[in-house]
Amino acid sequence: MIQDVPPQLPEVVVTGARLPPAAGEAAFSVIRLDDEDLRDQQRLDEALATVPAVSLFRRTSSQAANPTTQGISLRAIAPSGAGRTLVTLDGVPLNDPFGGWVIWSQVPTESLSGLDIIRGSGAGPYGAGALTGVIQLRERDAGAVLDASVAERGGARLGASGATEFGPARLVASGLYETSDGYVPVRGPDAGAADQPLDLDVRAAALRADLPLGEAALSLRAASFEEERGSGVENSRAASSGNVLSATAALQPRADRPGWRLQAWRRESDLSNSFVAIEDDRSSARPAASQDETPATGWGANAALRRVIVSGIARIEWEFGADARFNEGETRERFRNLGAGFTRSRVAGGENSVAGVYAEGSWRSGPWLAAGGLRWDAWSNSGGRRLERDLATGLPTLDESDPDRSGEVVSARAALRREIGSGQALRLAAYSGFRPATLNELHRPFRVGNDITEANAALVPERLTGVEAGWSWTGGRGALTATAFWNEIEDAIVNVTIGEGPGTFPRAGFVPADGVLRQRRNAGTIEATGIELDARFDLTEALSVRAALSATDARVDGGADAPQLTGLRPAQAPIWSATAGLDWRPVDRLTLAADLRWESRRFDDDLNSRVLDAAAAVDLRTDWALTPSATVWLAALNIFDAEVEVAETGTGVAGFGPPRTLGLGLRLTR
Repeated sequence: MIQDVPPQLPEVVVTGARLPPAAGEAAFSVIRLDDEDLRDQQRLDEALATVPAVSLFRRTSSQAANPTTQGISLRAIAPSGAGRTLVTLDGVPLNDPFGGWVIWSQVPTESLSGLDIIRGSGAGPYGAGALTGVIQLRERDAGAVLDASVAERGGARLGASGATEFGPARLVASGLYETSDGYVPVRGPDAGAADQPLDLDVRAAALRADLPLGEAALSLRAASFEEERGSGVENSRAASSGNVLSATAALQPRADRPGWRLQAWRRESDLSNSFVAIEDDRSSARPAASQDETPATGWGANAALRRVIVSGIARIEWEFGADARFNEGETRERFRNLGAGFTRSRVAGGENSVAGVYAEGSWRSGPWLAAGGLRWDAWSNSGGRRLERDLATGLPTLDESDPDRSGEVVSARAALRREIGSGQALRLAAYSGFRPATLNELHRPFRVGNDITEANAALVPERLTGVEAGWSWTGGRGALTATAFWNEIEDAIVNVTIGEGPGTFPRAGFVPADGVLRQRRNAGTIEATGIELDARFDLTEALSVRAALSATDARVDGGADAPQLTGLRPAQAPIWSATAGLDWRPVDRLTLAADLRWESRRFDDDLNSRVLDAAAAVDLRTDWALTPSATVWLAALNIFDAEVEVAETGTGVAGFGPPRTLGLGLRLTR
């Protein structure tokens, strides 16, 4: 179940090489999802979206979203395709080394035992990228699960995970296969012959070996994924792939000695994407750009030393550590189709890095818990290059080398929690953090429909500062939490509209009618004030309810670089979002569940001119236990077939999320 983390984090039985959750995390805003919360969700990002504080870049999940829009942020401050949240699996970043987004299909929900969502900028052991928070995934250590299902429109899915022991060693394996014919996002009279289904084909696999290393443990992990999908329009498709290798050694801390962790990892990824120019009547779509390859590599290492000291009146925990991440990559594209094929090529990319050291600590005595951390990081962007050639002559039409840039950032966080009796607690926290621009934001221009967005190699890291206060209550049959926060992002990286088509612009070239030209810029500041409410009650032994509400008033101050944005809301940031759910077990073998998701309107662009209406969707699910280890389930997603707007073109053509979908599956556990 979804729950606010109690004052003392529960003991975690560790068989993989990882340190237990730090005691100080309980002083911050942490939401924990366990394997029961993940069980009914076939996609990890959809499971995360059940928490209103989580913001997918668009309303579309990874079932239909282009890889470049699978970014995630915490709180509706300013969702981004690159994502403003660091996502890790047992300490290894999952964010793409080129674009920062997360390919969610690489981690099937069956492979996880749970996750923690830490809201608020993450200093301490998280560092770069944890601008609005951190999502920490925990891979399964024991047991086995297999979920096989079919769904409407050619849907089929098989997800599995299992662990087995070989003497002192343990092997953990997981896999995923999914396919779907998809749905057409543009409906009704606006749809034309160019509109096609968002089909999908996914494969992913992972293998981890846990080995004894004296009193410590060593985990070696290898994983790979491939996915191909349609983009909803003829001549437009996307494919992504990647692999990761990691090695982690860890020793659990004890009262008589410190614990430690050493970790190294390497991630490779590739992406191909094709883009089109669509006729006004949507009768056809002409290839406009082809992102043929995007080879990228990320690698990094981290180390931590943790000590726990227990005296007669207090428990003190401290941790010192260091980490470093390096990324390199480039995009290789063809573009400028005048009707007889592509006439230009482009290679653009570079390298970036960030490295830092930190100190974290917590002190607990009686009802009091205090925690804090301090970090120092150095970042750099180097080797930036953009080369464009005429395909007929091979001669350069644009040849730019970007100056190297570097800087330093100091970030910190501190929190205080006080138990006030009767299951209640109060807490107060302050924090700061930063996110460097991705290689994609720095170097790669892109096109969606008739809209073109230019890169900007001069981007500097965006920085966030914030404060929040919270109250929580935990009783025998329920739990309530409430959080109020204020956040400000300085030098926010925003896609800023700088021109409208038809017209020809420097570097970007021709922008068609009804299209706009945007550029990524550090556009002033984004200030956000909000509240978050979470509740869960077990009304009876057989009936439980849950609800959550998030309200965030985020506004842009564009300053001198983007004065036209001042006073507007960031793109894709709704004010209100809410979820509610009910679970009822009328008999031991039968479980009925209903879930509601609702959010207020949001805007599809920086100028707030493309409005995506408020939307609500209801999902129903029935589980019938055939045996203690076998369950058959039936699900109806978006049961009322609500039209949920997810995008809008410059001509007012709306794209929608998935229609009502029925699915049937079998789940086996051991």
